[in-house]
Amino acid sequence: MIPFNKPYKSGKELLFIEDAIQRGKISGNGYYTMACHEFFEARYGFNKCLLTTSCTDALEMAAILINIGPGDEVIMPSFTFVSTANAFVLRGAKIVFTDSMEDHPNMDESLIESLITEKTKAIIVVHYAGMACDMTSIMRIANQHDIFVVEDAAQAVDSFHIDENGIRRPLGGMGHLGAMSFHETKNIISGEGGMLIINDERFIERAEIIWEKGTNRSSFFRGEVDKYGWVDIGSSFLMSELNAAYLFAQLLELEVIQKIRIEQFLEYQGFFKARSDLKTPNIPHHATLNGHMFFLLAGSLKERTEILNDLRELGLHAVFHYLSLHRSPVQSMNHDGRALVNSDRYTDQLFRLPIYPELPYSKVRKILEGYFN
Repeated sequence: MIPFNKPYKSGKELLFIEDAIQRGKISGNGYYTMACHEFFEARYGFNKCLLTTSCTDALEMAAILINIGPGDEVIMPSFTFVSTANAFVLRGAKIVFTDSMEDHPNMDESLIESLITEKTKAIIVVHYAGMACDMTSIMRIANQHDIFVVEDAAQAVDSFHIDENGIRRPLGGMGHLGAMSFHETKNIISGEGGMLIINDERFIERAEIIWEKGTNRSSFFRGEVDKYGWVDIGSSFLMSELNAAYLFAQLLELEVIQKIRIEQFLEYQGFFKARSDLKTPNIPHHATLNGHMFFLLAGSLKERTEILNDLRELGLHAVFHYLSLHRSPVQSMNHDGRALVNSDRYTDQLFRLPIYPELPYSKVRKILEGYFN
């Protein structure tokens, strides 16, 4: 069986983990945590980065930072992972779901403004498959209505938005806050892990406090205060130094990993454009490609189920993706009843093929040629 995913190893992970142990600090916010922070801040121009135990935790920190509470409304796509919603539901927010684009699973920004009320506190943007939403339009709407934008950039490492002037800006770096994932299924991994990206300077000091269990411990170690204590709410959001060491080894191989994944995406794209009536991914004109995911659309739920079962019997593990959150047991009673036609279509018809650096693409292609021709 060719698996759907296989975690990448650069060869230096164990070396760096051993070095972290020898340095005598493995709990977090040590040498490798700071090295990862510096990498992202220098390469992408992020204002401030904080490694977290997961992207979910980064989103939860974002919800705390923008003071989400009972009565607040948060707009987000229905076609996303449950963590996107959970982070804000935990603070008491009402989730207002928006539909996806007809030609892409990203949220349809043309629908956002009609969903804004006096209770709207934030727009949560999800860059599906690492492909940018129309951030120019979304930030314009948010600024006009004085509401926050949080980017769920879980899948979007090393991916960019291109504006009308051709200026590229990294995903996660355009909203007030961003969240990224280093789960083992992502391009760059630490096993479990994530990162909060702080673009708005007014959140930096408080973010460090929330990150450090509600204490001003970071300020203490920088010599800014003579003692530290409990000054705000927070939790244990820090990534372990062992995970950070693994992550840093991956970051040093970023360009190699990205090159391979993008090449595989383009191989898939070429194969299916030429040989199949399945719908291939549309790359928005304002988005770059980071090779995180290759997905297809079958003609129906029945057709997709047959394809997935047949491919698995042939030795290729392909999978479907999200179940629309507005149809979930938790949120279906809270949804206002609007039909989210495109989100439902992706729920029933979208499926994903394996893509990772060690993928035996020649074997994959042989299976696909035998099945789809």
